[in-house]
Amino acid sequence: MKVVEAKGAELEEAFQIRREVFVEEQGVPLQDEFDGYDEPGAAARHILVYYEGQPAAAGRLRWLGDTAKLERICVRANLRKFGLGSVVVKSMEQIAQREGFHKAKVHAQTQAQNFYEKLGYRQVSEEFMEDGIPHIIMERTL
Repeated sequence: MKVVEAKGAELEEAFQIRREVFVEEQGVPLQDEFDGYDEPGAAARHILVYYEGQPAAAGRLRWLGDTAKLERICVRANLRKFGLGSVVVKSMEQIAQREGFHKAKVHAQTQAQNFYEKLGYRQVSEEFMEDGIPHIIMERTL
């Protein structure tokens, strides 16, 4: 397994995983999945995880005030049993800590609540809809 901060061709691989998971699998409109934070020069950082040499999982990290916001965390469907989602989250948390952040948050799909709870996140909002999918905000101290 290898984790990289995605740039160039690696960034395109991360975007392809996001298209597969969010657009094709979950039905998120393409124009909603990709935004200004995905443009060249944007402040967001992108993570790509390779499993057995193949691009397997991705995530995006942004800074909101004193909080690191973990976003677009996804794993290819056929690779979800290998703990790669946890690798993405922990990798982004490590970057945030190196940058001096002590708090992280995520807009978690409600079906992933238990996944985030196992990683130390706690629910801090009521359920809300985002792109037709139920979400909650979850936070943790880093």
